[in-house]
Amino acid sequence: MKTTRLRVTMRDVVPAVVRVIDVPAASTLPELHHLLQAALGWTDSHLHQFVAGETTYGVPDEDSDEEEQDEAGARLRDLPAAFTYSYDFGDGWEHDVEVLGLGGDEPGCVYGEGRCPPEDCGGPGGYADLLAVLADPSHDDHDRLREWAGELPEFDQPATDTLVRLTVGEVPASVRLVLDLLAPGVKLTPGGRLPRVFVRTVQAERPSWYRLDRPASVEEDLYPLTILHDLLRDVGLARLRSGVLSPTKAAGDDLEVIRRLCSFFKPRAFATNLIIGAVALLAAGGPQPAKLLAAAIHPLLSYTWSTDGRPITEEEARMELHGVVALMEALDLVETEWDKTIRQDVWQAGPSALSLLPDVIGLVAYFAREEHE
Repeated sequence: MKTTRLRVTMRDVVPAVVRVIDVPAASTLPELHHLLQAALGWTDSHLHQFVAGETTYGVPDEDSDEEEQDEAGARLRDLPAAFTYSYDFGDGWEHDVEVLGLGGDEPGCVYGEGRCPPEDCGGPGGYADLLAVLADPSHDDHDRLREWAGELPEFDQPATDTLVRLTVGEVPASVRLVLDLLAPGVKLTPGGRLPRVFVRTVQAERPSWYRLDRPASVEEDLYPLTILHDLLRDVGLARLRSGVLSPTKAAGDDLEVIRRLCSFFKPRAFATNLIIGAVALLAAGGPQPAKLLAAAIHPLLSYTWSTDGRPITEEEARMELHGVVALMEALDLVETEWDKTIRQDVWQAGPSALSLLPDVIGLVAYFAREEHE
């Protein structure tokens, strides 16, 4: 993968916070935003902007009077060799980003120094005051701020390198399996579904997709496969011509595959938030029965989502989870297994839990901090 090397320096912060990272050269600005958050240590809890000369890029806001370009239509290569990344307009964190040139063979964090300040500490000035109080046990606010801040973690370069790589993402093995099987072109049945030989080949690789102890007969027996078939066509990774289904040119570019899979999850949509929350809870807390998972995710949803004017109930959260489980299995986000002892499905994070949807990574980090505190 072709990468571009960036030096990112947090402005007016002492001790200095610097990261040198290699990011995909073809990164869009939303993708670059996620990569900067991962590299620096922020939690994506606030608004952000890219400022390049007289041009500002960000997430469109109908209520804002500021002239701002939609960042979704721009890429890293559209920006000059030096630009500013702004984060949290209340605290006012500014980051100077310098394009150093070509990066290494793979994305990652190649150098860094300085811990990331805690969120909501008041910007550079507030952070300086916080450090001064924490260093003075005799200060009147020492105990209160120590309890609020907790232990400030030091910068961990290997962990950050891994986090940047995960944020770039990996094509789920389930997706690559199906795309590879489609490579020579597969003639669909008269009903427009995948033929039996194809279905059974997938079943051999994903036996959990069909609970009955016998060979599958039709595509619908493997419901995650049905979901995946339709999804790949919806996002332009597979095309049907003259009854033959085959991968598109985009399917040969891993970064484009990841981008198109992520595009299926509409920002701020209920199903998207539900899936991100469920996968993050499983990645952070380990396997859980479906009923307990619904109980854990319900508080995350009930504050902002309602049904007929009332907050969503825990039972409704459980039903909604079951409505999206096949999609999560299709993309290797979760795995499920029937537990005879408790007579429930037990869900666990799948192989792609931390390497497909960037928001999952941030939420896992948030859960870890909450548990630590």
